Amino acid sequence: MNIIFHFYKYYFIIFAYQNKFLIQGGNMLLRKMITAGFLCLALLFSLSLTGIASAAQIVVGYAAPSLDGAQKQIFDGFRIPAEAKGWKVLSVTSGGDAQKQINDVNDFITQGVDAIVAVPDDSAGICVAVAAAEEAGIPFYTIDRSAVGCQMEMTVLADNNLGGNQSGNAVVAHLTKKYGEPKGTVLHVTGNLAQNVAQLRKAGFDEIINQHPNIEHITKDGEWQVEKGVQIARDVLSVRDVDAIYLHSDCAYSESTVQTLKEMDQYAPRGEDGHVFIAAIDGCSSALNLIREGSTDQASGQPIPDFGSMVVVYIEKKLNGEAIEEGTVVQEGALWSPAQLVMTDVGFQLFLSTTDISIDNVENPGLWGNQ
Repeated sequence: MNIIFHFYKYYFIIFAYQNKFLIQGGNMLLRKMITAGFLCLALLFSLSLTGIASAAQIVVGYAAPSLDGAQKQIFDGFRIPAEAKGWKVLSVTSGGDAQKQINDVNDFITQGVDAIVAVPDDSAGICVAVAAAEEAGIPFYTIDRSAVGCQMEMTVLADNNLGGNQSGNAVVAHLTKKYGEPKGTVLHVTGNLAQNVAQLRKAGFDEIINQHPNIEHITKDGEWQVEKGVQIARDVLSVRDVDAIYLHSDCAYSESTVQTLKEMDQYAPRGEDGHVFIAAIDGCSSALNLIREGSTDQASGQPIPDFGSMVVVYIEKKLNGEAIEEGTVVQEGALWSPAQLVMTDVGFQLFLSTTDISIDNVENPGLWGNQ
């Protein structure tokens, strides 16, 4: 407003003097000088307004199931670089309620945010929110979990299928070492199979295990719930001898599973007779400690802090009108590099590689559980 006021003040002064000279038949050179000055002021005014427009704050709505544990690290991975660019980040949590998350997104749309980022509670259910954002012209991104059944701008997530492969290969290697061939009994505790992240972690593991018909594979749905994971372990271990356990999330299940083994007098540390091999996905700090102490054996580590920072990169590209193309994405020094950017039926997906963690590399400072 100050720029506009001063512009018009000087405009009227120049206008008055110019007309005075026109009326009085004033000096032509002076009139040209005054006119040139007027044009310069107009140009400066235009540039000032352009600067104001370009400096307009970007506002992004962020909807997550929670903002604690790994979800907080995912959020901070987005928030910190976004705020460093001068963006404003509005965050809400759903507490795992898919309908509340849809309502939260609708609130962001009403507020006219520039972009929306979500960690979906329900991969199919989130499509209602995606459609509403698309109708409003607001780009929609997801982190860690993609939508199922609708297309959005992009999802940035770990290569969960690869993570399942890595854990599956570790289990097969253990069984082969134990029995001389891949055979034995494996308990598989899933996450919420309504979410594509759990579907991929299951598919990647199954892909490896199903190649070996002498491995008995018991799969139970844990829905990411600690209590369910404990009950599954108790129910199965009370009636069956198990050689290995695969957990969809060490953040959710590993500590309680180890404790359950101890309470049932079925715990033995790595290297001792009776040890139950435990593999999982995520690579939480607590899980890395369990690997160190010999209670668990393998983790397919996610690059949790990098999910959000990579979304910031691609939101900025979108807002600047830059084209995005499929291909390999490389970032020197990043454990997830190279990643693959692929166009799918749900939009672009950036798959960041998981890291196969064992006692041999658990101290790597690049692992998010060590940060």
